[in-house]
Amino acid sequence: MTDTQDTDAPTASGNPVFEAPAGTRNAADVVTPELVVQLTRGVVGSGTTANHTPFTGEKLADLPESTPEDVATAFGCAREAQQAWAATPLRQRAAVLLRFHDLVLERQAEVLDLIQLETGKARLHAHEEVQAVAMAARHYGRKAPAYLRPKRHTGALPTLTKVTELRQPRGVVGQIAPWNYPFELSVGDALPAFVAGNALVMKPDTETALTALWARDLLIEAGLPAGVWQVVLGEGPVVGPAVVEHADYVSFTGSTRTGREVAQKAAARLIGCSLELGGKNAMLVLHDADLDKAAAGAVRGCFSSAGQLCISIERLYVHESVADAFVERFAARTRAMRLGAALAYGADMGSLVSERQLETVTRHVEEAVAKGAKLVAGGRPRPDIGPLFYEPTILDGVEAPMAVCTEETFGPVVSIYRFSDEDEAVGLANATPYGLNASVWTKDGRRGRAVAARLRSGTVNVNESYAAGYGSVQAPMGGMGDSGLGRRHGSEGVLKYTEAQTVAHQRMVPLAPSFGMDDAQYAAFMSRGLRVMKALRLR
Repeated sequence: MTDTQDTDAPTASGNPVFEAPAGTRNAADVVTPELVVQLTRGVVGSGTTANHTPFTGEKLADLPESTPEDVATAFGCAREAQQAWAATPLRQRAAVLLRFHDLVLERQAEVLDLIQLETGKARLHAHEEVQAVAMAARHYGRKAPAYLRPKRHTGALPTLTKVTELRQPRGVVGQIAPWNYPFELSVGDALPAFVAGNALVMKPDTETALTALWARDLLIEAGLPAGVWQVVLGEGPVVGPAVVEHADYVSFTGSTRTGREVAQKAAARLIGCSLELGGKNAMLVLHDADLDKAAAGAVRGCFSSAGQLCISIERLYVHESVADAFVERFAARTRAMRLGAALAYGADMGSLVSERQLETVTRHVEEAVAKGAKLVAGGRPRPDIGPLFYEPTILDGVEAPMAVCTEETFGPVVSIYRFSDEDEAVGLANATPYGLNASVWTKDGRRGRAVAARLRSGTVNVNESYAAGYGSVQAPMGGMGDSGLGRRHGSEGVLKYTEAQTVAHQRMVPLAPSFGMDDAQYAAFMSRGLRVMKALRLR
């Protein structure tokens, strides 16, 4: 496609095409041999692998490929560096994050190009990653000293037992990061581990490794010692288990199936783990919702990053009294979305990331239509734009035997369902083993929050699809049920990377018979003391 084509030209398939503006960079301009050498310095690898751009399928770079032995070497280097890093004053560690925040915003054009090339997403959706990383860096740069400071507690004998809770770093964290958000779900999750005094060995997905390596390079520029962040690359079934085998704690984002395997391996070693896994997220449009705003929110919630977002919406429940009017508005907005592969702002949606994702999306849609579902919008691949493009798709009349009804599609596909009252809507939304994100739309904020509290979901957004909950980084974010364990963000997001240590200093009187008391006298003395402490409401 050339720059002279009409940037809004619709095709026979439906959605218009967004063309690259004149002078737009291409893959060769961005991923130069010099950049690859710079980013892969220090990556432990005995072999070679490659990554590719979903926009065209062309190779982006040759990268080092790690073996299990290379993983062991990386952990050895990380352990050596971790001791000095943990001894660095906490406020100095936090200052690294604040410098990183500024560098990310100053140099965002570089990483936006890499995110787009490696994931195929539209530039605005790539910028969501920049926003999320900057927010996390600012939050933990400011709040980590308070989250991690020593805390005083009431002791066994008030004033005589001095108790302090310390937060010690776990050591070396093993992180397995996914392909769909390679900036936010690599360095965004690593920042709290680093500020807590840990080192980290990360295995990013090979196809999106350049983005993660760029983040590492920039964080080193901000002041992180290079040895503290090690990167290993390779096939998940080969490198992933080796990471879990050597880690003191594991952070994993990915599928529920693989998350169960990670949890089992971590449990066998008696180490902790945090897991953000799959979702089949629901959006509820109540009878009093602003339908234009809800339709715009549905477009964002269903089709950001081509639906390849753990917290995106795949099930849309609409009150029967407004369903037809809502679907009309939603469908019109969806058909107007511009698809494109340009490294520039303007496209409303980009590409799927792999043949596997395209196959799943195609299979789910074709099976649903064959079994009676109605295609309201989309429903077709778009090879005229790129090999992995698929139109944003709305299905109506989906029923339980269809795979798209219950399985995670992880693509630009959403199913419409109707309900008659809020109890029914809540029951339908909760009828899934997943519980990651949900959305409620209503003009009555109190009603929206009340419905939200009844949903079995780690985050619920009222009059927003996902960004309000995820962007509120002082509050925890994570899943219930098959959507995972643990939380990112807030105090939980950094405390999980620490071990709580209690230091109790007993003064003057031992907690044992003393001053001539025999065992019976001591027991009676302590019993009286316990009654007094209860009466005085002492903890």
